[in-house]
Order: sequence, then structure tokens, then C-alpha cells
Amino acid sequence: MNKKERINTLRRSLERHNHLYYIEAQPEISDREYDALLTELQSLEDAHPQWADPTSPTQRVGGQPLSHFNTIAHALPMRSLANTYSKEELLEFDQRTRKLLPQTPIEYIVEPKIDGVAISLRYENGLLIHALTRGDGTAGDDVTANVRTIRSIPLRLQTDTPPAILEVRGEIYLDRNGFQTLNQQRQEDGLEPFANPRNACAGSLKLLNPTEVAQRPLDALFYGSGQCEGIQFDTHENLLDQLKTLGLRTTPQRWKESDPQRLLSTLDQLESLRPEFPFEMDGAVIKVNQRDLYERLGATAKSPRWAVAYKYEPEQAETTLLDITVQVGRTGVLTPVAELQPVQLAGTTVKRATLHNQDEIQRKDIRIHDRVIIEKAGEIIPIVLATVPAKRPANTQPFQMPTHCPECQSPVERLEGEVALRCTDLQCPAQVRSWIEHYAARGAMDITGLGESMVEQLVARQLIHNPADLYQLTANDFADLERTGERSIANLLNGIEESKKRPFSKLLFGLGIRHVGKTAAETLANAFPDIDALMQASAEELEDLHDIGPIVARSLITYFENPAARDVMEALRTAGVTLHREAANTTGTALSGNTFVLTGTLETMTRDQAGDRIKALGGKVSSSISKKTSYLVAGAAAGSKLTKAEKLGVPIVTETELLALLDTPTPPTENDQLDLL
Repeated sequence: MNKKERINTLRRSLERHNHLYYIEAQPEISDREYDALLTELQSLEDAHPQWADPTSPTQRVGGQPLSHFNTIAHALPMRSLANTYSKEELLEFDQRTRKLLPQTPIEYIVEPKIDGVAISLRYENGLLIHALTRGDGTAGDDVTANVRTIRSIPLRLQTDTPPAILEVRGEIYLDRNGFQTLNQQRQEDGLEPFANPRNACAGSLKLLNPTEVAQRPLDALFYGSGQCEGIQFDTHENLLDQLKTLGLRTTPQRWKESDPQRLLSTLDQLESLRPEFPFEMDGAVIKVNQRDLYERLGATAKSPRWAVAYKYEPEQAETTLLDITVQVGRTGVLTPVAELQPVQLAGTTVKRATLHNQDEIQRKDIRIHDRVIIEKAGEIIPIVLATVPAKRPANTQPFQMPTHCPECQSPVERLEGEVALRCTDLQCPAQVRSWIEHYAARGAMDITGLGESMVEQLVARQLIHNPADLYQLTANDFADLERTGERSIANLLNGIEESKKRPFSKLLFGLGIRHVGKTAAETLANAFPDIDALMQASAEELEDLHDIGPIVARSLITYFENPAARDVMEALRTAGVTLHREAANTTGTALSGNTFVLTGTLETMTRDQAGDRIKALGGKVSSSISKKTSYLVAGAAAGSKLTKAEKLGVPIVTETELLALLDTPTPPTENDQLDLL
């Protein structure tokens, strides 16, 4: 295979793996293996610029920042849907539709209404040409460079016979986990957190630097079409099926109903599923299924008559704000937290809610003892939406953030361009505690037994000041600590020892460097062979990497220029912690070719640990059940995945049976070599 053939093979392979990961939810290779293929392709393309292709997977991020967005007219108007807020209004929509189509059987398709930003993609002969926002419905901003960074959106349609023109309409969104992670990072960086996922998404799409957009965990789903040539859709259901075949993600569930009363029941069913969707859903979309009826039904100046949105009531509750406490985070940011009279909200008891920062408190005029409205708007911890001025007690005072750190009494400061206050003492106990907890967390170094209470005691007794100090602890250091029996001490010390073997990427994430999340840590671990190479990297070298923009690059350089950080690296090296990249294991094992789904609570390990062991033996781990699933591993309190596995006939194994599979030796054969392509 010559270089050009290898480039083309890598491009098609990466496109295929993107499709398997984002559309089918059935990944065949690990993130590390995917990144290895992407790195190889990037190197070959750099060496052979004459074979450049704008649709190559390497071209999702690149180019200079934009000075502004161009405005482009939509080939067909991009109308918004009319809203309904009650079942009575929805029945009126049904009656109007049937009146316009007498004697015509009508079917409706019901889909979740995603709370994101509307987008229109135009493909010509299978290639993504541009991406436009809705704008005023007749023209929108050209955000193509930013949309190309979204991995779930294909740059080339998954077909050998693409239509001449295909315009698809959909939604760019942030899922709940991505939104929470983004806001946590912004708060640690002293920036204003986003109010909700939709605002975060809209703000991300309007960034002028695509490299920065690539660091936002944006995603997309599609549900409609604009101008089309060379492709037809008889029904809305058929449109959704064809879009998925072409590599475009569609809504995870949909219902088809023709009876108005059953339609109302479906809306109740969909609302009950809201917590199960990974994205914020503020309602349902109801569309006439038969597309040949659309022209007969027509449209108003703003909205089509063949579809409507049904908005659910927001998840809100009223309670009393008992106090405002101030927490100090890993990077020294002071965050005010509302301490609430316990109240039921969305099936859980809520006692606390985030207040973000002083500016937010002043804007909403939130005071201790106020009656407040709280809402779950894409955050695990609810937000205080507003106060109830009519119920405000007499003699309340505006809240002021402290001028000194509540933990160490050091002065606080507000850096230029930031809204947050920061503690100025890097050895502040609160910062050290948060740093150690982050380092020991499951997604980082995964140190079993090192919980919040233990970290608090170790820091209070000045036994640890940074993560490297953990590796100097002995059993004697725990002698006078609370709730530390011999067995728990032994388990903790074993957990600390085992953490030395964690992958390089886990360490980089665990260090808690500002702006370096899991994805950036994995990118860095794949790009640099060891910590020394990373510490010596220039800003230019870092910015050339996928997922690493100027902000992350500057943060890395600033971190490693600090002598204290370099001292920690040397202490970790002396302790024997892995500070280098390990070669990917590409040999087959007993679990090669098998896909596992994990559900419920396991006794001997966490689900993440089980997943790591499965992957280490060549198996794959998915989050969703399908007919292609090899095994469902069912722990205690297994949920709906167990029922679905039984319906699909997927083999169900217990934790004991999984352990037996993990311990099954299989001698390698000539067919065991993992074929990434």
C-alpha cells in the first residue's frame, strides 16, 4: 500500500469509526486507538499536502480565527414551530389539521424537543458545504468552521451514492454532563457560568476561534430537511430513518400515533422519560407523518401548520434560603452556595443550590431568609432562579462576598477579565483538599478509600500538601485518624500503590491543571511520550494539537513554569508514578470481538473498573443495549437495560460470571491481531 492509498484508507476508517461511535453507539476501537489513527493520518497529510482533502477527519479543527460571521440566505425558509402549553391547545391543533384535511387519515410522529440551537447543514454530492444558524428564518450566520469541530456530524455522508443536494435541519446541544463539566471549568477559571445548556451552546457556536469551539463538548441531532435534490422522503418517519443511514444522528426515541387521546398519553409518557435523556428536553414536537400533506396544510409567516411544539412545565419549587455559605475550589475560586429549607424537586430532596458568584447574587438581589424559586436547568445542583419579593422578611440585607478566604483567611482577589474571587494562598487547605480529591477521583487516579473525610484529616494534620505526598504515607500516619481500622488502612495504602500504574492521561487529568479536562489530557498523552517532553513543549507545538487551543496551551506552560509544579513532578517520578505513555495493546484476547454493557451496582469493583478490565482484554464497552451486544453484566439494582436485554435475547451474566470471563486465558493465534481498519 503506497502513501496515498494509506491516507485514503485512514480517512475512510476514521469516518467509519466516527459513525460507529456517534450514530450506532457501538465503538469497535478505544479512544487511544482512534487517536493513534488520527495522528498517523495527520502526519501523512503534513508530509504530502498535495493530497489535501477538506473533508478529512483531520480538518475538523484548523485555520485562522474568524473576524466575523458571514450571513447566507437559506435555500428554503427555516421556520420555527408554534408553541402550545396545554393539552387543550394541542387538541385544537389536531382539530385544525383535520378540518384542513377532511376525510384524510392523519398520523403524528412525536419526538423529544431538545433545548439547543437550531442549525441547517447543506451537503452537496455528499460533502458538507456550509452550516447556518436559523437567524431570521430567511438567512443565518455561516458557522461552518465551528460545526466542523463536532465529531458526531459527518463531513461526508455515509453513502456511495449521495444526493446532489441535501439540507438537513436539526439542533446543536450540550448534554447534561458536558454542560456541568463546562460550567465547573468556567467557575474554576473565574469566568461567568452559563445559565443553561442552550446559552452555553449558543455562546460556543458564536466563538470566532474554531479551536476553542472544539474544546466544548457540543453534539447534534437532526429531525428535518430543507432543499433536497436526488433524495425523497415519503413520511417523516422515513426521513429520520434515511438520515440515520446517511450518518446523521436522530432523536433516540419517537412514537407514532393517530388517535388524539393516545397522543396525549404519549406526551405524558415522554415527560416521564425526561430524566433518562442525556440532554435537556423542554417539551415534545408533534409532526404530521405524511409529508405529501405538508403542502396542503401550508404555513403561516413564521411556522408550519403541519407541526407544533408542546412545552412542558419547568421543574421548579419554592423554598426558604436559610443561609449563604462560601466554598473554596481546587483553583482557589470562591463560590457562594444557597443553603435551603429541604424541598422536593423532580423526585429528589434539594437542600443546596448554586449561586455562581457575587455578580449573579446582586443581579437577582438574593438575600438570606428570602423565599426563592429553584429550578433544575441542566445542572445536578439546582440553581436559584429568582426571589419572591412579596414574601421577603423585613430587615434583610444584601449579601456581600468575604474579603478574606473563609478557610485560611488570606486576602481574596479578582483577576482582570474574571467575575470570580480567588484565594491568593496556593497552600490554602481548601484548595489542597479539592486538589487531592480531584487527583484521587475515579476519572483520574482512582484511589480506592481516599474519600473526602480522609483527605480532610490528612490535610488538617499537614501530612499531605500535594498529590506526591500521598506516596510517602505509611500505616503509622493513620494511627490517630478517625474511622481507620487496620483493614481500611491497608486497602487505602494498596489503592495508593496501585495508582502508580494508572495511564499517563489519567495522571495529566489528575494534576488539575486549569483548562485541562479528560479529552485534553488524552490528547496530550498521545502526543508526548513522557512528562519531560510535555514540560518542554512550546506554545506553538501545543496549539497544533487537536483539542488544544491557545488558552489550554498558555495554561500548561504557566503551570510547568512554576517551580512548585516541577517539584511535584520530580516527587511523583521518585515515587514511581507512571509519567510516560504506554504503547497501545493491539493483541487479541479472550474478549476480542465481544461488546459488553454494564448495569447495576457491582460488589468487587466499580463499573468503570470493570470496563477498563474488559477493554484491557480486547473487549468493547457500550452504554446502550442492542442486538449486537454480546453480554449484559447485571449487578445489584439493575435497571431498564436488564428488561431490554431480556427482550432482545442478549446473554445476561452476573458479576461472578464476568470475573470468570476476565480470568479466562486464551492463547494468541494468528487471527488475534486487532485490525483497526
